[in-house]
Amino acid sequence: MQLLYFAWVRERVGLSAEQVTPPPEVATVADLVTWLSIRSEGHAAAFADPSRLRAAVDQSFVPLDTPIAGAREIAIFPPVTGG
Repeated sequence: MQLLYFAWVRERVGLSAEQVTPPPEVATVADLVTWLSIRSEGHAAAFADPSRLRAAVDQSFVPLDTPIAGAREIAIFPPVTGG
C-alpha cells in the first residue's frame, strides 16, 4: 500500500510517501502506526503520540481504529485547521 505523509509528520519521517506491505496482524490504521513506529527514528518521532494524528484511507477521512484490509492508499497527517 502507498503511504502519504503531510506537514510535520512528513518532516519527522523524512519522506512524503513510501510503499509498504504490513504483516497480516496489522489490521487497523492504529496498528499500522504502531508497526511504522519501529521502522526508523524518524517514524518513531512522528508516531510517538497517535492521538495527534489523523488519517485518510483511499482519500476518505477515517478514525484510527478503521480496518485497512484492501486499502490502496493511506494518508497520515496532523489535525487540520482552517481559517
